[in-house]
Amino acid sequence: MTMLIRSKEWTRFTKFITVGIFGALVDFGIMNILSQLFRMPLLIAGTISFVCAIISNFLWNRFWTYPDSRSRSFTNQMIMFFIVNLAGVALRLPILHFLEPPMQRFIISLDYNFPLSAEILGKNITLAIAVGVVMLWNFFTNRYWTYNDIDKDQ
Repeated sequence: MTMLIRSKEWTRFTKFITVGIFGALVDFGIMNILSQLFRMPLLIAGTISFVCAIISNFLWNRFWTYPDSRSRSFTNQMIMFFIVNLAGVALRLPILHFLEPPMQRFIISLDYNFPLSAEILGKNITLAIAVGVVMLWNFFTNRYWTYNDIDKDQ
């Protein structure tokens, strides 16, 4: 965490979070379209939406967050980014699979009239938890592996 004290690192971190927020919007948007409009199960819709978010996040991080990271080719860096994110999928899928049913039951147990159904709320809260866990994994792993070729003292 001491790396975040440096101004350049703090800027990178805030850009990474901004990219992550945009990626989450891509993720949530596509997941909701696929699961609500096309009635796909959350596991499938969430996997497709995650891949779309990975592509978006890689491009934004490569060209905006870490523009000074160029010792690796575009292809090699994208492969590294995808490997990190595949490990993120390994974290994400069990969360989506095992947390959705109890989350929906919990929302139903609140016996409160939400403007959205328990199904929609349960899916979105479950996805939010998964996104939060995976975001922390992705930031630290990508910073120290995928984008470790930048000057850390800047």
